[in-house]
Amino acid sequence: MKRLLIILILLITAVSACGPEEPEVITLMSHDSFAVSEETIAAFEEENGVTVELLPSGDTGAALNQAILAGDAPLADVFFGIDNTFMGRALDAGIFEAYESPLLAEIPDELELDSAHRLLPVDYGDVCLNYDKAWFAENDVPLPQSLADLTDPVYEGLLVVENPATSSPGLAFLLATIVEFGEDGYLDFWADLRANDVLVTNGWEEAYYGSFSVASDGERPLVVSYASSPPAEVIFADPPVDEAPSASLVGPGMCFRQIEFVGILAGTEKRELAENLIDFMLSQTFQEDMPLNMFVYPANENAELPAEFVEWTQVPQETAVLPPETIDANREQWIEAWTEVVLR
Repeated sequence: MKRLLIILILLITAVSACGPEEPEVITLMSHDSFAVSEETIAAFEEENGVTVELLPSGDTGAALNQAILAGDAPLADVFFGIDNTFMGRALDAGIFEAYESPLLAEIPDELELDSAHRLLPVDYGDVCLNYDKAWFAENDVPLPQSLADLTDPVYEGLLVVENPATSSPGLAFLLATIVEFGEDGYLDFWADLRANDVLVTNGWEEAYYGSFSVASDGERPLVVSYASSPPAEVIFADPPVDEAPSASLVGPGMCFRQIEFVGILAGTEKRELAENLIDFMLSQTFQEDMPLNMFVYPANENAELPAEFVEWTQVPQETAVLPPETIDANREQWIEAWTEVVLR
């Protein structure tokens, strides 16, 4: 009897040990602004029998620093959020493995900046000047038609921008001014802006929700933000509104296009799953989920846009462009020179 009891205990232990296994985990590292609906992530998890672990790691620069420092012992399997202002640095660090996803066939060539396919485009957005429509109408002030117009005394004390050393849209706007005025002229433009009482904040949230007259008690009707900010003002309005209270200035050279990328981190032990996750992020399911979560445009040209984006977003016909390698080679010295002129 005792022997039968021992055998029974062993059988129960063996059955328990062979019970359902925990699903495999794949880790997606990103900046803190990454957002996706639970339903969309769940669709990938169910299809692949895995759990997606999200690893937000600060702003883009801080997250990239962590990924580089980790080296051959990657903190995640996939990294999302490198943009074209940090792309050169990311590729020089050699922390990404090449992967030519079949979904690239659905993405415009102009968004594919890495011919070796180590970083694949997921979304894009245009950093532009947003303005308070009511303020300009009530004060009978003409809208600026170019960046140079911002130095006119009529716009004194009206503009708030972000520090390019601490803010992604701030850096994008600085790059737009470098494209517009050249390396020999952009600092003169910024000196004139300083003389015209430009306000500089550390980040977008402080500028938009702290000083922009549309979104705060602030008194600045011009802010560096995104062309996709006006539809957000409609979607999240409480009480509801019939039209966006803000709009974007999208004249030639007034906006800088940011493109965000995803890549497989070198050293991952889950290469096949990482490829599957990237394919999913480039698919229509994920791409159509992004606009109302991260307020960016999908890279996949087959993805349908929400009606609010179509109605209230203005798309620049001619954006400022700089090669990633040029940005990488000059970013720090441009920011330091800007700091000397504007903040010191």
